[in-house]
Amino acid sequence: MATDQKRTPNDQRSDVKNPNNSEHKQDRDNRANQQNPNNPAHPAARKR
Repeated sequence: MATDQKRTPNDQRSDVKNPNNSEHKQDRDNRANQQNPNNPAHPAARKR
């Protein structure tokens, strides 16, 4: 993609869904952290 073009939300989604992209791992890690009750990102952990 040329540098003068803006990235669309669909471009970002394509990166997240592509397992060969670093954004995919970051997305999976973020989701796992949000699902882990021992992690501060988990909603139940914020209520303590």
